[in-house]
Amino acid sequence: MVHDGPNWLMKTRRAALILSAVSLPLIAFAAPAVHAQGIMRTPNLNVGARTPSINPTITPRINPGIAARPSVSADRVARTPPSRIGTMSSTLRVRPGAGVPSTLPHARFSPNLHPACQNAFRGPDGECFDRPVMSAGGGNGASAKKGSGGSRNNNTQAAVDLRAVRNELVAEIDGALSTAEADELARRHGLERIASQSFPLLGGTIGLFRIVDNRPVDTVRRELAADGSVRSVQLNFRHFLQDQKRAPVEGDAAQYAVAQLRLPQAHALVRGMNVTIAVIDSGVDVKHPELANSVADSFDALGSKEGPHVHGTGIAGAIVAHAKLMGSAPEARLIAIRAFGAGSKGAESTSYVILRGLDYAAEHGAQIINMSFAGPKDPLIERGIAATAARGILMVAAAGNAGAKSSPLYPAANPNVIAVSGTDAQQKLFAASNRGNHIAISAPGADIFLPAPDEKYQITSGTSFSAAYISGVAALMLERNPALKPADIRAILTKSARDLGTPGRDDQFGAGEADAFAAVIAAAAAPAVPLASGSGKPTGEKTPALDPSVDNASVSRALNDSQPSIASDKSAANAAKQPAAQ
Repeated sequence: MVHDGPNWLMKTRRAALILSAVSLPLIAFAAPAVHAQGIMRTPNLNVGARTPSINPTITPRINPGIAARPSVSADRVARTPPSRIGTMSSTLRVRPGAGVPSTLPHARFSPNLHPACQNAFRGPDGECFDRPVMSAGGGNGASAKKGSGGSRNNNTQAAVDLRAVRNELVAEIDGALSTAEADELARRHGLERIASQSFPLLGGTIGLFRIVDNRPVDTVRRELAADGSVRSVQLNFRHFLQDQKRAPVEGDAAQYAVAQLRLPQAHALVRGMNVTIAVIDSGVDVKHPELANSVADSFDALGSKEGPHVHGTGIAGAIVAHAKLMGSAPEARLIAIRAFGAGSKGAESTSYVILRGLDYAAEHGAQIINMSFAGPKDPLIERGIAATAARGILMVAAAGNAGAKSSPLYPAANPNVIAVSGTDAQQKLFAASNRGNHIAISAPGADIFLPAPDEKYQITSGTSFSAAYISGVAALMLERNPALKPADIRAILTKSARDLGTPGRDDQFGAGEADAFAAVIAAAAAPAVPLASGSGKPTGEKTPALDPSVDNASVSRALNDSQPSIASDKSAANAAKQPAAQ
């Protein structure tokens, strides 16, 4: 028993030494594997140095969806699967050298005028607001449960109020009323008359009124509507331009839309000569080299003193750019109508002002009206659109940038309007584009390179620009065959489109992406133009090639003429008018 203790102790120590010797190689083998896994799962996400800067004075574009995400801590990154990290890296990478040649100076990005937003800030028609909108039927918090405060009606009314200018009403009044009598009408109902005018388009007089006391809007609206001098009353709804910032992506942002729409081939035949397009938008920089000699008329429906705006200038460029860039109808005539001015969320307009723009366009010879804005279903604008359609004027509108969950936005959802969704350089749907069975056709709208005020340029996205391209393609068709009616143009555009997405018509692309060349060819084969029109030829007869240096009345070309280059094929007369490139 005396020696058992030491023997037991010696045996225990020997066993410990043996175990240590065996385990050391295992630990040495395992350590590098743990370290490598940590490196692989903790990538360096700093991509700032890899994103080229076009202009150091311009704030880089940020994807609102990414910006809204919470910051990711180190331990969370470590748990991200390697396959997800690979996907993120490929999405954020920007190919060196891609984009626009450095010969285009001072590029800048347009502001986000209709941003993506969370559901709490989205109105019933998909619009984004600057404060939360309570959903019908209640919501979180005690206020939604107190009496009628959480009722469906009150919540719906709150959403409507956000979509309209506060305390303003638009009413059709008796056209026989004098200015003094209209003011007296306003005073009787506790209102101030802001403006009123006769609208030949509607055949009536519309007044804009402001509530001067604190009475509820619905109460005032009912009282005003009951007056014998008033025919209809509605809210003064707000409408927003449809462009949107986008995060940098791989691929060349410079005018990919030109090839995608097959504009060079179409421009070998027509370039939009003698077709007038009204652009109801924000201010246009008529002095920009890309727009020189293209704006035939301007009208400020706001009566403001604001200068040119990036959106309006970009829309005009998508249609008629003809210097370093190419629009879809570079020789069309524009009527630049300013109807959108600075607002809390960017450029916005109202029912009354947009109606003024529609009325001016219809009264001043517009054959096509481009409406790159969206808002709720607006009774006054609906009346204006119906009256415009009755005059045989084609209307094109942006589908909207409210995304997949949005209900249809107007005026695009009006059946008299061609609704246009957006595509990207890979011919996929622009992520923010609205969907729906009202979509007629699609056109490029993601990362579009366009002119901006002060002889600058911008890269911007939105269904606004998709609509503008389609307006220009329609102008090409009208030059080719001036006898075409709006229904003919819609039918030709949809039948000649390249099918995208699900085979056949779908709610994302409509009939597909527009093909300008195919549309122009089909337009020529449509019913013959009456001889009295003085332009066009019977089906099957070739148009002789013209010498543009002799007469600038038309640039229609024969089918067998050589194809022009992207930016150099202009008539000599127009080329002489263009200022030197800056």
